[in-house]
Amino acid sequence: MNDEMNLHDYYYDLPQELIAQDPLEDRSSSRLMVLDKDTGAVEHHVFKEIIDYLNPNDCLVINDTKVLPARLYGSKMGTNAKIEVLLLKRKEGNIWETLVKPGKKCKPGTIISFGEGILTGEVIDVVEEGNRLIRFDYEGIFEEILDRLGEMPLPPYITHRLKDKNRYQTVYAKYEGSAAAPTAGLHFTEELLEKIKEKGIKIAHVTLHVGLGTFRPVKVENILEHHMHSEFYMVDEKDAAMINETRTSGGRVIAVGTTSTRTLETVTDDNGVVHAGSGWTQIFIYPGYQFKAIDCLITNFHLPESTLLMLVSALAGRENVLKAYREAVKEKYRFFSFGDAMFIK
Repeated sequence: MNDEMNLHDYYYDLPQELIAQDPLEDRSSSRLMVLDKDTGAVEHHVFKEIIDYLNPNDCLVINDTKVLPARLYGSKMGTNAKIEVLLLKRKEGNIWETLVKPGKKCKPGTIISFGEGILTGEVIDVVEEGNRLIRFDYEGIFEEILDRLGEMPLPPYITHRLKDKNRYQTVYAKYEGSAAAPTAGLHFTEELLEKIKEKGIKIAHVTLHVGLGTFRPVKVENILEHHMHSEFYMVDEKDAAMINETRTSGGRVIAVGTTSTRTLETVTDDNGVVHAGSGWTQIFIYPGYQFKAIDCLITNFHLPESTLLMLVSALAGRENVLKAYREAVKEKYRFFSFGDAMFIK
């Protein structure tokens, strides 16, 4: 097996205390490591200095998905047993595919009450991986009830309670549907985005609703056998045109996050032309992949042996990336969702 297809080649040693548990007060004051993908050279900056690396006529591509406060705590009607429900995706109308804990208490027919009955849900089926289909019943607007009762579905490695829901949301979040935040975007403030526009940098939007599969560990030795989850994306005509124009006029396409990257690589043809549209993508990017859409990437520091680390390695080279990560550990960068950022140029 080619070395780079072996899961253990994406392992690095991360001390537990470097996993960021809380967001910083000022989004744009996180640290920024700049990695040159050709030479492997690394520089250390503060995130707001990203503007110095962006040139007029470049195009920044951001994912404007919005995270649903999808974690609900309820109790089973009849026994009052505590049940935790995580909404994964809406199937139709009021029926959602969910992850429930403890599953054994949630056989079809079980009714769960949330917020003293403001919202109730009936388990109607058990589907793949033990997920439950739940039909919800309520009065009013589901999103408003969710906003009242739900909590942000923070990744399992974050153990602190989030004081402000908006901190697990980008400042440009618009379309609800994600089970996780596109975290590279968390570093941008309204003010920084304004300055970027004033410098003549274009900002294009794409939407990819991030699924929880993003955090699913790779369990196979040979990464080629890993099955990617599917996620829904949308790219409109106006944004596709803006990105295409950037490419033809010699500007760079800079993806904010692995989610924007995966969306762009899904909708771009072999000639580098972006096509508007919507659908589901299961694209899995790992070393050997030829990028068609992006030139540079702004991203956070990812989990060892994760598909995200493989994507970053495909762009900048596995050796370069792991060397940069070792330096980040040595310099005590903050890791994962609420952590620091990297710019791969």
